Amino acid sequence: MNLPLKRILLVDDSPRDIEMELDAFAQQNLANEVVVVRDGVEALDYLYRRGPFADRANEQPAVVLLDVKMPRVDGLEVLRQIKSDPQLKTIPVVMMTSSRQEQDLLTSYHLGVNAYVVKPVQFQEFARAVKVAGGFWVVLNEPPPDSGRRLRPKTPGSQQGGSDE
Repeated sequence: MNLPLKRILLVDDSPRDIEMELDAFAQQNLANEVVVVRDGVEALDYLYRRGPFADRANEQPAVVLLDVKMPRVDGLEVLRQIKSDPQLKTIPVVMMTSSRQEQDLLTSYHLGVNAYVVKPVQFQEFARAVKVAGGFWVVLNEPPPDSGRRLRPKTPGSQQGGSDE
């Protein structure tokens, strides 16, 4: 029996970093779908199936790889919203960032991040970090039984998406 492939949500505003992350996944021969969004607004729209993502598949990603420093809505706010939402909080979130600021690290863990990875400068080290971080969550990690829950789009004025199971 073939199990469905686990989706990775990659949230990063740097075209160079996105390219390197996608290359790292390709080198690992992961056949998983990687969905790329370029800021926190797009990430939240994706997770709540709003706007351009309203018609996407219902299943949530197996892991969110999230940059800290982004335009519009930063990674810490995205993390805050994910981990405070009862329907999203079990999705593993890995901060993949170039930020070595202690406050970003502490805030990330305070908000419930599952891992914090500082992006190495050298491509091979960067590729290895992406492979290890992404690979663990999509290949080895066993998610909670209902973590593939389906969300209805978040409507204006509502606090969270509802289940349409």
